[in-house]
Order: sequence, then structure tokens, then C-alpha cells
Amino acid sequence: MGFFSFFSKEKKETLDKGLSKTKESVFSKITRAVAGKSKVDDEVLDNLEEVLITSDVGVETTLNIIKRIEARVASDKYVNAQELNKILRDEIAGLLKENNSEDEEDFSTPTGKSPYVIMVVGVNGVGKTTTIGKMAFQFKKAGKSVYLGAADTFRAAAVEQLVIWGDRVGVPVVKQKMGADPASVAYDTLSSAVANNADVVIIDTAGRLHNKVNLMNELTKIKSVMKKVIPDAPHEVLLVLDGSTGQNAFEQAKQFTLATEVTSLAITKLDGTAKGGVVIGISDQFKIPVKYIGLGEGIEDLQVFRKREFVDSLFGED
Repeated sequence: MGFFSFFSKEKKETLDKGLSKTKESVFSKITRAVAGKSKVDDEVLDNLEEVLITSDVGVETTLNIIKRIEARVASDKYVNAQELNKILRDEIAGLLKENNSEDEEDFSTPTGKSPYVIMVVGVNGVGKTTTIGKMAFQFKKAGKSVYLGAADTFRAAAVEQLVIWGDRVGVPVVKQKMGADPASVAYDTLSSAVANNADVVIIDTAGRLHNKVNLMNELTKIKSVMKKVIPDAPHEVLLVLDGSTGQNAFEQAKQFTLATEVTSLAITKLDGTAKGGVVIGISDQFKIPVKYIGLGEGIEDLQVFRKREFVDSLFGED
């Protein structure tokens, strides 16, 4: 077995372990839904609908999945209840494939974008700064030169935490004094990155959501100032969501997509919750690619999201 195969196996083990609570919860509910049934009938579908909704998949996405399963059952004429798990897995994988871009192979950046600028948004407490640190580690591991910008200047703890991550990973962090203009920090970070031929720039932003207008204005200003250094920056706006909050993550996604143009998602803290179904619902409802998932506290426990692997891990492999 080569290194790549071994590394892939390690990633799969991390994924399986991280989703174990959700998997156990969903499987037990599905088992009850088909108990004593020899075929998939209306009662089984009603029970499955309840399973998906209570697993934080979301109402609209659940109804979409049930509709797909009904069509599958009708076309296959007779479907054994024991086959339901395979059908569910196939239809959810198909749904995710339709609503997202292609999976990323790994922590890489598009050619011709150097430095590649990522602006990270999300409310406080979702694991935003930790996600940035883990991204920096993975990019550096992939041979990229990385700069971090501490533009969340409203919380001293946020700046300190990013500096700690920068020291831990071994990448520079550009910061200013507490209360400084976040756009000014972003400007300095991009200027330093360009001067030093960096490959990737990750900008942390304040996680306040109490006033959507202020948030929108602040993020717009940061973007505008970035463009003075790199005309097409930011190349990516990554929204970090806490998967353990379930439906609250939907609301945060809604608010941030209204406040700024979000182009990708990272869903964290999936290892400590049975609410991993939220990944499916958010991916479907917002039509924004889920790019990363957080599966633990370890520095390597942030993974690139791969749809089929995720579904296989959650519902069992064929």
C-alpha cells in the first residue's frame, strides 16, 4: 500500500470517527422506521421524513429527498425495506452533486491567483479562528506560503488566538492595535503578502451579527480596500458555521448570505454532535459549496469535503 492509499485510509477513519454520533443516531432512527416492514410504503416514507427532519437535514431538503425516493421506489416497482439505506445514500449523494461544484482534491489554490485571498466570515464561537489556523497548516503542508490577517480587531482574544495559531503553524500574522480599522489590517496583510510572494492570504473578520447593515458595510469596505492591492480580491468568501447548532446554523447562513456574497462554506464541530445532517440541508438550500468540514480538535482534523465519502460514512458504504 502506497503512502497515498494509507493517507486516504487515515482520512476516512477521521471522517468515520467524526460523524459517528450522527451515524449512530440516524441509523437507530432508520432502523425503527422500517421495523417490521417488508417493503417501502407510505408509512415507511412518513417515518423516514421524520427521521431526516429530526436529524437537522431541514424540512425543504427532506421533502426533496422523500420525493426522489418516491420516484425511485415507483420506477423500481418493488423495493425491500432493507434496501432503503442504499437508496437513501444514493439519492442524497445525487442531491449534493447537483447542488454543488466539483469536490476539491485537497488544499490547493487556482492557478493564476497568487496570492489567493480568502476572506473568512462567521459569528463568534463557531470555530472561525481555529478553522483559519487549521487551513493555514494544511496549505503550508501542501507547500504554500501563507499570510494571516487579524482583521477581527474588536476582540483582543481573536487577535491573540490568531497569533497563537500563526506561531504554532509557523506563518506570519499581520495585526494592528485593538480597535483598529479592519480594512486597514486587510490592506497591510495583502501588501505584505504581495511583497513577499505569498501563495495564500487568509483574512479573519469580526463575528458580529447584531446589526446586518453594519456587518454588510464593514465587509464591503474590507473588500473594497483589498481591491486596491489585488484588483480581484477576495477570491473566496468562506463562511464558517457550527454544525452542532443544527437549525441555528441555517439562520446564520441566511443572515451572512444576505450581508455579503458567500462563495464557500466550512462546517465545524461535527465530531461532538448528532446533527451532522445539517451539512446536507445547508448544502442543498443555499447552493453554496461546502468546502471544509471540522471533525475534531486536532490540527489535521479539518478535511476537504467530499460528497460521496461523506454520505458513505454517514449512511454506510455499499
